[in-house]
Formats: sequence, C-alpha cells, structure tokens
Amino acid sequence: MSENQIVSFDDEMLIVVDEHDNVMDYKSKIDCHRGNGILHRAFSLFVFNSRRELMLQQRSAQKLLWPLFWSNTCCSHPRKGEELNEAVQRRLKEETGINTKLKYLFKFQYQANYRNAGSENEICAVYIGKSDADPTVNKNEIADWKFISIPDLTAEINNHPRKYTPWFKMEWQRLTTDFIDEINAL
Repeated sequence: MSENQIVSFDDEMLIVVDEHDNVMDYKSKIDCHRGNGILHRAFSLFVFNSRRELMLQQRSAQKLLWPLFWSNTCCSHPRKGEELNEAVQRRLKEETGINTKLKYLFKFQYQANYRNAGSENEICAVYIGKSDADPTVNKNEIADWKFISIPDLTAEINNHPRKYTPWFKMEWQRLTTDFIDEINAL
C-alpha cells in the first residue's frame, strides 16, 4: 500500500440501511453525506498498543467533513457487496498499514452535521484491536497521528472537545465506561 494511494471516492457505493441496520438501498458516498445525510452503515476502529495507548489520527485536510479533527485509529464504510469484517480489515490496512485481529464490541446510530458541508448519519459498528506495528499512514487520509494513554486522551477530550470528531467522543465515552475490561484484555 502506497502512503499516497487514493482509497476513498465520492462515487463509491455505500450501504443505505434502516434504523434496524437492514439493507434498504445503495447510494454514493457523496449522496449519503449531503445535507442531513442518508442513514448508512459505517465502522470505527480503535487500535491500542501493548502499553494500552490508542493510535489516534488527525483527519486529512482534504476531508469534506471534520478536516484536521482528531479521531479514532480508523473509520470508514463497508462498500456495496462487502461484508463488514472484510471492510474493517481493508480500511485499517489502507489508512494505517496495520494488519491485526479486530474484535466487534457494539453498534450505535448517530447523526452529526458539519457546518454547511454535509453530515454523518450512520449506524456505526465499533471494533478494538491491538498492534505494536509501526503505522505507515496514508497521507490522503491522515494528516498526523500519535499514541496516547487512556487517561491522557480522556483529559484531552474533556479539556478540548472541539478538536475531536463527534462520533469519536461518543464512542470513547462508551468504550471507557462499558468496555474497559475488553480493552485491558487485549
């Protein structure tokens, strides 16, 4: 995987779902994110190292929604015809160069608007994993990255919430309250 390979396209077909995550249709990524958005399937990945530090990414300046905001290790969408488990592995490799086992934890629905640019309207599946591999980040997707401890990240989010994506803040709250044992067991 080249560190400058383009891996995200406005015309890629995403999976439109109802509030129960049943497949309803397929629409382009750009259509799914216009206005208040069309409910579609997504995922968020949280990869920790052996020191239980999370790999945090700063989203590329090229992103239409929440450019240069800090967020979880990787987030994206399964494409039409792609199983969720395939999509999470594909995208983690494309964005970070990391290949590791991921564990599904939960899914939730949310909607968030970004200025007048569009919005996220997703049923998002959340996964965790562990890797001590050095990331090779795709510069089209990631502007910067770092490893950060759970207490330091929680403090950062509390002190500077506007620096972080809305879905990441919701997921982090749930991960650190309901799933800390799963993180500790990695």
